Amino acid sequence: MARISTLTLAPSLDSATVTPQLYPEGKLRCTAPVFEPGGGGINVARAIAHLGGEATAIFPAGGATGEHLCTLLRDEKVLIDTVSCQDWTRQNLHVHVENTGEQYRFVMPGAALSSEEFQLLEEKVLAIATGALLVISGSLPPGVSLEQLCSLISVAQKSGIRCIIDSSGEALKAALEIGNIELVKPNQKELSALVGRDLTQPDDVRKAAQEIVNTGKARRVVVSLGPQGALGVDATGYVQVVPPPVKSQSTVGAGDSMVGAMTLKLAGNAPLLDMVRFGVAAGSAATLNQGTRLCSPENTRAIYDYLRG
Repeated sequence: MARISTLTLAPSLDSATVTPQLYPEGKLRCTAPVFEPGGGGINVARAIAHLGGEATAIFPAGGATGEHLCTLLRDEKVLIDTVSCQDWTRQNLHVHVENTGEQYRFVMPGAALSSEEFQLLEEKVLAIATGALLVISGSLPPGVSLEQLCSLISVAQKSGIRCIIDSSGEALKAALEIGNIELVKPNQKELSALVGRDLTQPDDVRKAAQEIVNTGKARRVVVSLGPQGALGVDATGYVQVVPPPVKSQSTVGAGDSMVGAMTLKLAGNAPLLDMVRFGVAAGSAATLNQGTRLCSPENTRAIYDYLRG
């Protein structure tokens, strides 16, 4: 089993609450907030821990919010390796409105990182063992350029670290230009942007994903398709996995749960079909929860067993 680490450059302390209704200007009475760790790579590490695996979350932490974030992760038995930063770790707010069932996500900008703080994070990445998996997930905070991110990925790969990228836009495109990325998980819209064309026909998504694999940009591409599950492609072929219908409460954390589950399977050298099944199961399990909670092992296992028939 390969060792797993995650890198989150813009972590967050997430708070979730419920209010009966939403309207302007008046006081909105809310339930007591529930605090949880946030940030792409952090949530991937949490999902892996929830599913019985082990991953070390590498991230910057600053101020009282950063301390609170670290405490919550330790409580969840998630291994952490942090760099102290001057700016306080951001705090996000998720509000569920009872009378409409709607959810509002207020996302703050990530804490700025200095060049010295980024260099310390890079040193922690380069200390990862050769052959290990590194999941780089989440947005870039102020102070970190796309060039710095790409340089970090390139140096990590030269050290024998297998990189998984869960990002979007220019960051994902730039990472793929480096080549030999272990796994990427775009949605259909992001995939369309990567190949520079509309994906309107039934087979267009598969062809676009295979194009990325065949050109050596990524070894595996798993396209998330929402309620239709996911399409996975590697050098051996492709698979599509459709989850059972479930009553979705929230999509927050579904993508991170999916990446965590797939990374766990990849660390054990599972075949593509098994990896995508487990990923879809974890992503679907996460949607059963309100707020920011990730997949539970019980729901993930039940859906996974269903998908295996």
